[in-house]
Amino acid sequence: MDWIKLPKKVAKVTDEERHVRTEGLWIKCDGCRQIIWRKDLEETLHCCPKCGHHFRIDSRTRLRFLLDGGTWQEHDATLSSTDPLGFVDAKPYKDRLAGMQKTLGMKDALISATGTVHGRKVHVCSCELKFIGGSMGTVMGEKITRAIERSLADRSPLIIVSASGGARMQEGAVSLMQLAKISAALMMLDKAKVPFISVMTDPTTGGVTASFAMLGDLNVAEPGALIGFAGPRVIEQTIRQKLPEGFQRSEFVLQHGFLDAVVKRSEMRDFIARSLDFFCGPLAA
Repeated sequence: MDWIKLPKKVAKVTDEERHVRTEGLWIKCDGCRQIIWRKDLEETLHCCPKCGHHFRIDSRTRLRFLLDGGTWQEHDATLSSTDPLGFVDAKPYKDRLAGMQKTLGMKDALISATGTVHGRKVHVCSCELKFIGGSMGTVMGEKITRAIERSLADRSPLIIVSASGGARMQEGAVSLMQLAKISAALMMLDKAKVPFISVMTDPTTGGVTASFAMLGDLNVAEPGALIGFAGPRVIEQTIRQKLPEGFQRSEFVLQHGFLDAVVKRSEMRDFIARSLDFFCGPLAA
């Protein structure tokens, strides 16, 4: 019986090792609560293949989905806040900034870039929600203003993709000044008849909604995006009333006249290209 070889003992896998091996491979949808294989989610541009729920995505992924070839030229990447107030809450603002910059590999909550959409040159600003809630401080205000100036200089359309909790409290009134600064620059763009398309994603709130997000020649949003000034919980606590179902979501906002369209992520690039053809005329063959 020497020719019979018993199988080697299979090593046991602990619960902890099993968790590590499978962590991040499956994601629960916030819409339908179903479990989704991550690869399937990536193939649908991070939208649930079962219910269509649009997951939040980072600024670089947003640019890859929007621009031809997923490539762009970045501008003003080295701009960083100087902490004008020396602000301290749970920890110093300088430390908070340094931590975000190290973790995300970017200096502030917005990427300013130049690329093409269906062959047409555009200037695009994309907010990064993970960077202190995508809040708007001096750097975001300056980068958007410079992008507007570039659009004026070469008469190329401007697209701003918003994902923000509003003005950055750590910079106080200096951050609030950016609302007027950007709005004044957009007025110059409007007078020059250069198109500006505002794309609102989940969430677009506070000072961003109160300024550039609602000033587009065309205001569009992704499905289910939270759009408003104060959040629904703050409003409910203030007026002591239960808000309607879907209040401040993009479909509700569209129904009440504050949006021009709600567009799926998979259709956004084509929609913007058609809109720019309408504003600027088709590109020469």
